[in-house]
Amino acid sequence: MKFVQLAKSLSEGLSPVYLVEGEEAYFRDHAVADIRARCGLSQPTLNDVRAEGDAVRGNLAGFAADLYAAPFFDAYRLVRLYEFYPTEREWENFLAPYCENPCPSTVLVIVNGGKGKGADLRRKKLVYVDCGRESADMLSRWLVGTMRRRGLSIDGDAASLMILYCASDAARMAGEADKLAFLLGKGGRVTRETVEEHVAKDVEYRVYELTQATVRRRASQFFVILHDLMEKGYDENAALASLTAYYRTLCECADVRGSNAEAAAALGLKPYAVQKNRETVASLGKERVHELYTSLYGLTCAARGGGYSKAGALSAALAKIFFG
Repeated sequence: MKFVQLAKSLSEGLSPVYLVEGEEAYFRDHAVADIRARCGLSQPTLNDVRAEGDAVRGNLAGFAADLYAAPFFDAYRLVRLYEFYPTEREWENFLAPYCENPCPSTVLVIVNGGKGKGADLRRKKLVYVDCGRESADMLSRWLVGTMRRRGLSIDGDAASLMILYCASDAARMAGEADKLAFLLGKGGRVTRETVEEHVAKDVEYRVYELTQATVRRRASQFFVILHDLMEKGYDENAALASLTAYYRTLCECADVRGSNAEAAAALGLKPYAVQKNRETVASLGKERVHELYTSLYGLTCAARGGGYSKAGALSAALAKIFFG
């Protein structure tokens, strides 16, 4: 079944074994969360077990036997097994017998990104939840439901445009839906004009992710995003300019007095953006934000004056952000 069909299936009851598989991490995470919620665990520390596929494959006989363990003070025991790609022989010797005679109080959920090699689990005796990238039509229907759960409605052409802006990424669309719920309030209607004004386009969002990687000091994530952007025509000057502009905005949000709405009016930003920027300032510290902006601005000026190459200026900036 598709991810969007899981809720209906769960309303009819739980199955003993699920395969939640596909490249869309948002759908995988939410499928597991929905199954977990349906289990109704009151003692999650005792009855929610997580295991990794590589570790389990060293003792498949023991793992299969443990699936028959009884839950403690709950009706079900949830076992989540991540990135499990057994060979055909391993499956037939250890897991196939369990699927033929599963423990009625255990719910086994195999969660795979789908990049490993092994037996085709989708053809085995289990319930397969397809978490791959959906068609535009399916995503549109999913987006309507996502908006409804946030108290919003959305026009058909607005949904199509939002899918395009977000490059069919469900996690991004969910985040944008949260933002629109904040902006429009309960009962709001998302139109094409709303999407054009408030939803970040694909490259813009990647630039946002780039700046957020610096806030969280995740250098490896920063360079992955930078590489992706540079394949689309971005360069070191653009990266440094984006970082400088971002930290300047953080400084402005930190320094302007008044409510989020008042600050937004003064700075020409949206109240939601001011709120998030102020939260970032609080986590980093106002002095650190000002220090970084001053350094980035100085490097930008030095690069323009020939004191640095564009690559050298960006490298100096990243050294200050991640190691300064």
